[in-house]
Amino acid sequence: MVHMFKPEGILPALATPFTKDGRRLDEEHMRNLVNHCIERGVSGVVPCGTTGEFVNLTEAEKKKLIDLVIDEVNGRVSVVAGTGASGTAQALRMTKYAKNAGADAALIVTPFYLRPTDRGIYEHFHTIAAKVDLPIILYNIPQCSGVPLSWQMVEDLAQIPNIVGLKDSSGELKFILAVLEKVRDKINVMCGYDEVVLPALAAGASGAILASANVIPDVWCDIYDAVRKGNLEQARELQYKVQKIARIIARSGAVGTKEALNMMGMKVGPVRMPLSVGGELTYEAREELRIDLEKIGKITPKTIRFQIQKKTLEERFTAIGITPKIIRGFHLRVGEALAGKGAEVAHIDLMVGTKTGPLGEAYAKAKATPTPGHEPLVAILEPNLAVKPVTLIVPTVTIRSMRQASMIFGPAQTAVAKAVADSLADGIIPKGAVEDLLIIANVFVHPTAVDRQRVYINNYKAMRHAIRKALEGRPTIEEIIRNKERAKHPFKYTP
Repeated sequence: MVHMFKPEGILPALATPFTKDGRRLDEEHMRNLVNHCIERGVSGVVPCGTTGEFVNLTEAEKKKLIDLVIDEVNGRVSVVAGTGASGTAQALRMTKYAKNAGADAALIVTPFYLRPTDRGIYEHFHTIAAKVDLPIILYNIPQCSGVPLSWQMVEDLAQIPNIVGLKDSSGELKFILAVLEKVRDKINVMCGYDEVVLPALAAGASGAILASANVIPDVWCDIYDAVRKGNLEQARELQYKVQKIARIIARSGAVGTKEALNMMGMKVGPVRMPLSVGGELTYEAREELRIDLEKIGKITPKTIRFQIQKKTLEERFTAIGITPKIIRGFHLRVGEALAGKGAEVAHIDLMVGTKTGPLGEAYAKAKATPTPGHEPLVAILEPNLAVKPVTLIVPTVTIRSMRQASMIFGPAQTAVAKAVADSLADGIIPKGAVEDLLIIANVFVHPTAVDRQRVYINNYKAMRHAIRKALEGRPTIEEIIRNKERAKHPFKYTP
């Protein structure tokens, strides 16, 4: 029997880099990703897991990935190879391969799709553990596998000597606590759900295996170290700081992980179909992910110069993959964004331009001859204080009642004003041009909307995203071409 490795610390569930067409593994970028994570303090790495899109890899590709990662790690940290499969024979074959390749342990998901009973689940793990002398970590992810692993089953399986850990990605803290209560002296429990890392660690989990540890491994290592030292206040603040990133990635899996890495300059290519940006990761969530990565310094803003009339203004510029340049002849730019869902969905079309250009004429006309039911309103931050640049709100849907008007000129108007003010404070809108610019925003609020807080939040997000898109010239032609196959009307489909 080999020395029993037990998982602990922070381990990224590695994304699998592909070439631009998604057809082949990108070995160079796989090695880069491994080093990116190791350099930021992780305890180990996990290739061929859920985030690695293992179900969309061939067996040959999985073997190649395991070999490549073990070679690049070169003993610096542990390597836990994902070897799970829906059939016992396939999982056994991959686990034997991982052992022979030099992996420290195997991560094996519950056998999925055919949904075996408890007897089948036990026999699956028992068979593999008996035939491969390698430490095994059970993997519970019922939202993907369709097969929940009960704590009673874990209690039984923990009696097998080389079953040494459990990765729980259910997000159910009560499950983690039950397992810790029963078998914490036999196996290590690893949190696999990014949103509940801190409470899991505080409850006694030995670490975490996370998709977002590809993106923010250093933050998770800091949280892990803070909890071990008993500094829960510091750990809480760190978790709050990345909670939105954790939430978006937990919900979008490999798609959000890869988009974040690509935005950060860690090129990992696309996900494989049927996953897609605009599907599992909505365009709204992508923009929010980008904003929060900027906040914690994972994306470094670039600089751009705006030439407005005779002024040349230098401001921050964060469009991903766009070379900084001078925007000349700044007369009119357009932006559009959607946020939320249901009755409180927000959709904003806006134009940003100079007072002396065509937008100035449109502004004057809208104020002088308003269309009944679409009367415009100047956005205000507080009574008698218009936001700068001056922003005109025009209802998209005809206003037919006082309640509908109160939603648009209440929470929606406040949200639009706050988004403009924040965009100015963040340097997205050129500060030196506030007196020269105008914004006209067509604001959609559904007549049946009732939740004023959601109307506010959704319109704030949509306005902020639309401003960024307008000033960054997005979507670019390349983005439009890339997204054309999956583009649908936003009020009928997602995306």
